[in-house]
Amino acid sequence: MAKSLVAARAAAEEEAKLRHAGEARWTAERLKEHVKSVLQGRMLVVVANREPYMHVREGRQIRWVMPASGLVTAVEPILRACGGTWVAHGAGDADRETADAQGKLKVPPETPAYTLKRIWLTKEEEDGYYYGFANEGLWPLCHIAHTRPIFRAEDWTQYQRVNAKFAEAVLDELKDTDSPCVLIQDYHFALLPRLIKAKRPDIKVALFWHIPWPNPEAFAICPWARDLLDGMLGADLLGFHIQFHCNNFLDTV
Repeated sequence: MAKSLVAARAAAEEEAKLRHAGEARWTAERLKEHVKSVLQGRMLVVVANREPYMHVREGRQIRWVMPASGLVTAVEPILRACGGTWVAHGAGDADRETADAQGKLKVPPETPAYTLKRIWLTKEEEDGYYYGFANEGLWPLCHIAHTRPIFRAEDWTQYQRVNAKFAEAVLDELKDTDSPCVLIQDYHFALLPRLIKAKRPDIKVALFWHIPWPNPEAFAICPWARDLLDGMLGADLLGFHIQFHCNNFLDTV
């Protein structure tokens, strides 16, 4: 196993160098053609905690807003280019009123190009999974922040529950689709790749980790480190921002 990890690390470094050397300016048309060639007709599903469009109340009116999010800015143009479905937590105070019975609506509002499927979370689920385990535990752990990560058993339970809820929603969305692609976003869904692949091995699953990956010693602080790694390793493809984070992940594995 050690040999395979060393080989994977070397291959990733070489690929990064070649990709950097061949970079060219992206345009909307180039993105569209690239996505078509990569997906080859497969349906694409993006899974993220943050939704690209939310509906909020202003007095008696309801309006839509795009949340301030680097993730949305980076990923949303892909679905505009190729269509598909974005699965996310419905967090706007008027989100339920603007979606159908399945939590779905077409977006962007002015020029519909893909489907947004909203997942409804209870306050207990949101507090435990998002504010607790993800943001008080994983975020400071991965950044090796001066604030010690907080890991509570009850937060871990909600994190597992919400990951399972999103897995069920994704699988339901893709039940009549052959060999689709699912692009999972960030540390909120470390368990999701394994949950999806266990039920649908034909689905191509990718997970992009948008925050740093710490050294193995730091990551070992998490009581559920092995569970998180096992969930992530269910993916066909894992992505990190820089080679250093990728190397840390391989060392952790």
